[in-house]
Amino acid sequence: MSASIIRSIQTLNRLAIRSSSASTPGLCLITRSRPIARLGASGTIIDKLQRRHQTTSDRPQDARKAVKRSAPPPPPPGLMQFLRRALTFRGLFSSLTPNGLKILYRQSPIELVAALAILAGLLGISAYIIKVCIEYFYARQFTKYPAPIAKSLRRALYYTNMSPDPQLAKKWYKKALEQCDELGLDPYSDDVLGIRIQTAAWLEKIGNYQGAITVLESIMKDCTKWVGAMETGIADGTIDKSGVTPPSQATQGDGEQGTQEEEEEKPENLWHKRNRLLAKAVGTSTKLGELYADNHVNDSENAHARLTWAVETALSESRRRSAEGVKPEEGKWLTPEEFGGVMESLAQHYEARDQFHLAVPLLFQALRLCQSPCHRPTIMNNLAVSFAQHPVLSTPHAIPDAPATSDALSSPGMPTTRDGLLEAAWNWAKNARRHAKDVESSERTPECDEACAVALSNMADIASLRGNATEAARWFQECIDFSKKIGFQEGVAQAEARLQTLKTANQMRSPTT
Repeated sequence: MSASIIRSIQTLNRLAIRSSSASTPGLCLITRSRPIARLGASGTIIDKLQRRHQTTSDRPQDARKAVKRSAPPPPPPGLMQFLRRALTFRGLFSSLTPNGLKILYRQSPIELVAALAILAGLLGISAYIIKVCIEYFYARQFTKYPAPIAKSLRRALYYTNMSPDPQLAKKWYKKALEQCDELGLDPYSDDVLGIRIQTAAWLEKIGNYQGAITVLESIMKDCTKWVGAMETGIADGTIDKSGVTPPSQATQGDGEQGTQEEEEEKPENLWHKRNRLLAKAVGTSTKLGELYADNHVNDSENAHARLTWAVETALSESRRRSAEGVKPEEGKWLTPEEFGGVMESLAQHYEARDQFHLAVPLLFQALRLCQSPCHRPTIMNNLAVSFAQHPVLSTPHAIPDAPATSDALSSPGMPTTRDGLLEAAWNWAKNARRHAKDVESSERTPECDEACAVALSNMADIASLRGNATEAARWFQECIDFSKKIGFQEGVAQAEARLQTLKTANQMRSPTT
C-alpha cells in the first residue's frame, strides 16, 4: 500500500515538473524535496495540477478564437470594382460559370444585377450598331454597283456622315464617277445619276451652294439634251416610233451566249428612258429653283426660270399624254404628290416676290393633288396668306409670265373686293385649323400641330387687317399658348413679336392724356 502511494506521488511530481516547465520555462514550482504529509492530499494536488494544465494550455487557443470572432468582415466590393473584376477576361470567364454567378450573387446581389443589366445593354447597343453598319454599307445602294465603285462610295459616305472630311469626301465622290466612266456604266442610268445627285446634296450640306448648283445644272443639261436628241430622232425617222432599241450586230453574232445575256439584261425602251430622264430633269429644275431662291444665293431671276420651266414641262407632258396616249413601256408620269410639290414650290416663290395673285391658282392645284392629311392644312394656310395680301383687281385678266396652271383667275367665284378677299382668307385659315385638329392620331405628324398654330396666327393677322384689335390680340395669345404646349418655339416667337407690334400700334393710335 505504501509502495503504491510513493509511486503515485513520484508520478505526480514528474507531471508537475513537465507542466511547469512547459508553461514557464526555466522555473520549477514543485520540487522533490518537499514532503507530502497526507495521503488525502494527493487527490487535491491532482485536481489543482489538472486545472492548471488546462488553463495554461487552452489560453492561447481561446485567445486566437476570440481574435477571430472580434475581427470585422471585409466590406463588399463597390460597383466599379465589381465591374472591373467582371470585365477582365479571366474574371469574366470564371464569373459566367454557374458556381461563379452563385458566389457573386451571395457576395453582392445588387451589384451583380446592375452589372448584368449594363452588360445586356452594351450587348444590345453593339448589336444594333453592327446591324446599322451592315445595312448601311452593304445595302443594295452599294451592292448594285461593281466592287470598285461600291468601295469608293462607302468611303465617300463615311467621310460625309461618319467622319466628315470635305476634301476626302470630294476625292472619293470624284473617283466613284471616274470609275463609272472607266467601267462603261450608262451615264444616264439611275445609278450614275444618283451618285451625282448625292454629290450635290453633300455640297449643299457643307454650305457649298454654288457647287451644288453647278452639279445639278449639269445633270439637268444632260437629261434635257438626251430627251431632245430622242425626240429629234423620232421626228426624222432615225429612231423607231415604238422606242425599241435595235439589236447590235455584235450581239447577233455571239450566238446563244449573246441571246442569254440579252434575256438577262433587256435594253431599256427609249420611251421609258425619255420618261425617266424628263421626270429627273423636272425634279432637278425644281431643286435648282429652291437653291437659287435660298438666302445664301438670292438669285430670284434664275429661281423663277427654273421653277417655271419645271411647272410648264410637267403640264406639257401631261397634255401630250392626254392627246397622244401613253406609249408602250413608257411608264407613269409624275405622281400627284410630285406634281403638287412642283406647283407649290413655284407658288412659294411667287409669295416671296409678293405676287400673291400668281400664287393662288398654283396653291389651288397643289391642294387638289395633295394626299397628305397633315400637309393640306399647310397649303390652306398659304392660301389664307395669299388671299389676305391679294391685290384688288378690277376685272380678272391674264397675267404676264404666269404659267397656264388653272382658270382660277377667270373664275366668277373669285372675290374682287378687299372685304371679299379678307373673308376668303379668314375662311381658309379656319379650314386649316379645323382640318389640322381633325386628323386621326394614326396619321398625325408634328406638321399638323404646327399648321394649327400657324392658322391661329393667321386668324389674328386677318382680324387685325379687319380692324378688330381685341380679337386679334386674343388669337395671338391663343397661338402663343398652343405653341408653347406643343414646343413650337418659332410660333411662340413670331406670335409674341406680332402681339407686341399690335399693342404698340394701338398705343400710338390712342389719344395721349
